[in-house]
Amino acid sequence: MLLRMVLGTPSSHPAVSAPSVSDLIATGERSISFEFFPPKDEAGERGLWTALRELEALRPTFVSVTYGAGGSTRELTTRLTEAIATQTTLTPMAHLTCVGHSREDLRAVIGSYAAAGVRNVLALRGDPPGGPGTAWTATAGGLSYATELIELVRSLGDFCVGAAAFPQGHREAPSLEADARVLRAKQDAGAGFAVTELFFRVEDYFALLERCRRVGVTIPVLPGIMPITSLPQIRRMSELSGRELPDEVVERVSRFEGDQAAVRAEGIAIATEMCDRLLAGGAPGLHFYTLNRSRATRDIFAGLRSTVA
Repeated sequence: MLLRMVLGTPSSHPAVSAPSVSDLIATGERSISFEFFPPKDEAGERGLWTALRELEALRPTFVSVTYGAGGSTRELTTRLTEAIATQTTLTPMAHLTCVGHSREDLRAVIGSYAAAGVRNVLALRGDPPGGPGTAWTATAGGLSYATELIELVRSLGDFCVGAAAFPQGHREAPSLEADARVLRAKQDAGAGFAVTELFFRVEDYFALLERCRRVGVTIPVLPGIMPITSLPQIRRMSELSGRELPDEVVERVSRFEGDQAAVRAEGIAIATEMCDRLLAGGAPGLHFYTLNRSRATRDIFAGLRSTVA
């Protein structure tokens, strides 16, 4: 079904509950989804809506807006997600973290999503308040684990809840096997699908699936893809996640350092190759970290050999 976006004016109809992401994936069609971050100003917000309009032709399964560190963008993220739900025909997935929120805060946010007809929520613990790599400290009256947040969301309504997965293991996990068991616990808590953090080795994704199968994870796991358009930017993302860029990726891209157009072209080529291999290997779809831009993602799809439909 061709998605049609209606922007600029609130919907004249009451909010209608969006389709379940799990149900959409279960149709057997390849899922395609796009993730955006909350813009910092009005110009950024206009750019976000432009990217949404340009990507709608790819008929995404869902789109999402992230939650800023420490819940710093709570109001903006909520407003944008509600606008997608009420002013467009796209299926929004809300992000929610435990950071900086009490249980009552979380119930309020979940209630506002439900009132806007948002049915899909990605429930994350979030990075520690002190930043990635620091010790976790729970908010007073709040939660400490993603499993608790998944259970809370599920208890408050007819929500489809997603969880995070980590192809190289969560940076706090004592082992890859222990990390797989955590995803199983998220599934047992009610998660209906998972989305991975960004990665650059296809082998890491399929190794994750194998570990998960061994512990009984059956929910679909969408691979998270971020095309390289700037080497410093991707290096910064890798630092935040605690993962190093693979040497072979750095070698392919860094030889063009100083030529931004060539860096971008090589980054898109790497992402396109990854997507083809992921789909050919049976991945249920692709989840793109867009950085609020559409061109790189559209270029990747133009170059795909595998069918996303």
